[in-house]
Amino acid sequence: MKDASDSAAQMPLLASINAESQVHLIVGANPLAAARCTKSVQAGAKPVVISPDPGSLQYTLAAHFENGNAEWVQREFEDADLSTLGREEVDHVVDMVFVTLGGNHPLSSHISKLCRRLRIPVNVSDAPDLCTFSLLSTYSDGPLHVGITTSGRGCKLAARLKREIAATLPPNLGNAIDRLGTIRRRLWEEDFAAGLCDAVFDIDDDDATGQKHTFNNLVTEDDVNAAKTRRMRWLSQICEYWPLRKLAAIDDSDIDKILQEYSAGTVKSTDMNGTQLPEKKGKIVLAGSGPGHPDLLTRATYNAIQSADVILADKLVPAPVLELIPRRTEVHIARKFPGNADQAQEEFLRMGLDALKKGRKVLRLKQGDPYLYGRGGEELEFFRAEGYTPVVLPGITSALSAPLFAEIPATHRGVSDQILVCTGTGRKGAAPEPPTYVPTQTVVFLMALHRLSALISSLIMPPAEDFDRSSQPRTLWPKETPCAIIERASCSDQRVIRSTLEHVCQAFEAEGSRPPGLLVVGASCHVLHKPKGQKWIVEEGFRGLDELQSTVEVPMMNETA
Repeated sequence: MKDASDSAAQMPLLASINAESQVHLIVGANPLAAARCTKSVQAGAKPVVISPDPGSLQYTLAAHFENGNAEWVQREFEDADLSTLGREEVDHVVDMVFVTLGGNHPLSSHISKLCRRLRIPVNVSDAPDLCTFSLLSTYSDGPLHVGITTSGRGCKLAARLKREIAATLPPNLGNAIDRLGTIRRRLWEEDFAAGLCDAVFDIDDDDATGQKHTFNNLVTEDDVNAAKTRRMRWLSQICEYWPLRKLAAIDDSDIDKILQEYSAGTVKSTDMNGTQLPEKKGKIVLAGSGPGHPDLLTRATYNAIQSADVILADKLVPAPVLELIPRRTEVHIARKFPGNADQAQEEFLRMGLDALKKGRKVLRLKQGDPYLYGRGGEELEFFRAEGYTPVVLPGITSALSAPLFAEIPATHRGVSDQILVCTGTGRKGAAPEPPTYVPTQTVVFLMALHRLSALISSLIMPPAEDFDRSSQPRTLWPKETPCAIIERASCSDQRVIRSTLEHVCQAFEAEGSRPPGLLVVGASCHVLHKPKGQKWIVEEGFRGLDELQSTVEVPMMNETA
């Protein structure tokens, strides 16, 4: 969901450039210059490298010069190079400039100013402020090109993001795009021959634009203009709704079958758009998504995810769970942040009610369990008062599962015989009353890490003199009491910091935050992990559920188109 302030935020204009036959000027002869030279050659451009004899010429550059793919001007840069080394058809002005000398080199700033004055796109290494464009970290598969940029601020993060995205794409997707392009061309040719469409092909084919608002409008026989393009619209539906792995597996026989089944005039509007359903009353489900790993969803919640028309998800519902949501489903993520929780909650309630009034299936997807500090009871009251009684599905709460995944038995014979679950933050951010010390009790604090220092102080330090003396006296917690911070429980990047109340704040400050997380306090924290004199220890990662899954043969489900 876009915020009104989003329009004011500056963002780069991302574009793909046809650089065939362009002249790219590269200043410098270092390894980065070699990489820029290779990129230019791959794009069909003619690189011109300007640098005095560097002594030992970089191997890749030497190969480009030897093969005639690039030209080497063996001297220092001159201002006139910008307007003399380019193509004749553009008055010898170069098309693009790469300066690989670094932002601190005096020539970098000078060349950048000249290029801006002459309207020549310029890129200066390690100096985003001197650049008018930057190169993306790209993944290519035939006609498919995916580019990532961090606007010069992400170090090597862009390369990692590119790998992560590429890993999620099915193989041979580029070939599938070529084949789908063949279908589109053939459909247009047949429809044009039948007089059903104009003589302009690909007039609306722009990767930067999304689907039109009329994408799913019903096509009727009376709508002559829409009927002319129904087959092209049908192909758009395939591209939008088929799973990517199914699209990637399309072959020539699939193309022939598609063209046979959807020859001109044989597709009815009901085949493409489905039948109009009678008006129905909306339904709502409140469900818990568990601590993090998708395998910890209940089957009921998984089914609710698959069948929902609209999903309203908490901000902390983890990405692996959100990835289970079908692409067709409308998804909204709560815009909760400190100071905005109540407003975000009201916004979600309104969105849910609006969808219900339209007869849609709504899933309110919450982290953990809906009724454990999740406002589930409040939401049930709200929707029930509006005439919609939610179905409430439980979720595995991190209050009990996180200690388990951290190898902390919440109860243990002779150590702990009771569990207390507390919130670290009360209404409107107020600090709740801290619990009294009970030696045989394990206490789990949820929503507490953002105010960990104040919480620990309230446990081990006596209250201030002006503290309300009418309240019940409580026993302070010994500072040597074992405790553990557990973050992203059950996920592959789970982290456990084991310490004591005396050192846990120092540990948290040193190690940083990895939300969502919780704090476990009590002697049970040291039952299976005995301290060895360290102030704290950190344990990274959790693969238990993934390893279990790899040993189980999962039956394949039949796919339908």
